[in-house]
Amino acid sequence: MLIHKTEIRVRYADTDQMKFVYNGKYFEYFEVSRTEMLRENGLPYNLIESKGYQLPVLETYAKFIIPAKYDDILIVESLVKENPVFKIHIDYKVIRKETDELLAEGFTELVFIKESTKKPSRPPQFFVDAMKKFFNN
Repeated sequence: MLIHKTEIRVRYADTDQMKFVYNGKYFEYFEVSRTEMLRENGLPYNLIESKGYQLPVLETYAKFIIPAKYDDILIVESLVKENPVFKIHIDYKVIRKETDELLAEGFTELVFIKESTKKPSRPPQFFVDAMKKFFNN
């Protein structure tokens, strides 16, 4: 299994009136980490889409442990534990870089659909082949 790490600095616009990162921003952080993980493993979204597939989110979950604050540098870890058969499940951890504190954790589940029909599909072979790297280490 590979753990992908993405570094994100909390912007002022990410915070709420309490000066904490607004809860909905964590899902954006998950998305940034997910897209970077896929890109670094040869699967940028534009490639997936150019081959006629899309990856809508079916489910997402976050558990908030300690609030992140403006100017924190976060490490968002993305982890795929199982080779996708129908859905792809990605786990996340959000860690404050300076203190190594776990701030939040969660997951997303995405499904493949064919762009032309918007109907669910098994993962295409090019995706399965690229994902083998995650499970052969």
